[in-house]
Amino acid sequence: MTDDPARTDPQPSPGAAAQAASGNRSVAGFLQAYGILIALVVVCLGLTFLNEFFLTPRNILNVLRQTSINGILAIGLTFVILARGIDLSVGSVVALAGVVAASLASTSSTAAVAGGPYPVGLALIAGVAVGAICGAVSGAAVARFNVPAFVATLGMLSAARGLTLLYSDGRPVPALTDEFRWIGTGDIFGIPMPVVLFALVFAGAWWTLTQTRFGRHVYAAGGNPHAATVSGINVARIRFAVFAISGALAGLAGMILAARTGSALPQAGVAYELDAIAAVVIGGTSLAGGVGRVTGTLIGALLIGVVNNGLDLMGVESYYQLVIKGVLIVAAVMLDQTRNRRE
Repeated sequence: MTDDPARTDPQPSPGAAAQAASGNRSVAGFLQAYGILIALVVVCLGLTFLNEFFLTPRNILNVLRQTSINGILAIGLTFVILARGIDLSVGSVVALAGVVAASLASTSSTAAVAGGPYPVGLALIAGVAVGAICGAVSGAAVARFNVPAFVATLGMLSAARGLTLLYSDGRPVPALTDEFRWIGTGDIFGIPMPVVLFALVFAGAWWTLTQTRFGRHVYAAGGNPHAATVSGINVARIRFAVFAISGALAGLAGMILAARTGSALPQAGVAYELDAIAAVVIGGTSLAGGVGRVTGTLIGALLIGVVNNGLDLMGVESYYQLVIKGVLIVAAVMLDQTRNRRE
């Protein structure tokens, strides 16, 4: 018996192939939009089964409190990375802003600025201003003189750390006033102040990026700088502004950290930029610029905070935690690069 030459194997119709491709794109789109949230839920469920203390209200508040500083830094970096930049200096700016603000709110006779302590409002303004100035200097180098953001902020990382040591003479700034410490240790209706400030920063950033012309220009400047320039957007001004925003939020984070610990340490903020960058990239913001959401950064920061807390509860040594976070960063960047190639 011979095969009938007229018979052929059934082939999928073009409509079926198109439907399958559409289904694959839908799944990929769903994972891209909600994958990080699913990962956060899965990690939380896993830690709930592994440790009975994880899901207690006290620990949840502790996770949010610990996440607040990194979250504020990550939101500032979201602006920078969306505009196709990077800011490696935020950790050093945290320390510099912290010691400057603390010196204005300290009752110490050796560490306080002459005539202090000053009103807490002045100290807070000084801390944010110091951070904004550091960011503006980096932004000017990038926007005006075309210095690569990596180089400009690496220089600021070193300069800000040196200024911190010079200003504080290498010593902590202790004896902070209760009014200043309230931003790190106080609460509103049981919600810790660092969490409240983090929520306010997130809300402001979300509104700016989604509801304002400036936010649209940030995306345009990062997505296609040439096209943005042709359409009349001042890309240099946008780049300058996002670095200033990142610096100002680093200043706020530095003051919260000093207020929480009760003194401003000149060695504070070391390697904080790594966790902040990790939160942004894990949250789906592309290092190539122009793609990402601040809600993703929020979830990324929460994921890192939950992982850190869970590892602490399970007694995992800090050295292993560094390895795990390094793997998370590399995996997130690899995923970002893969997505960029497909697009």
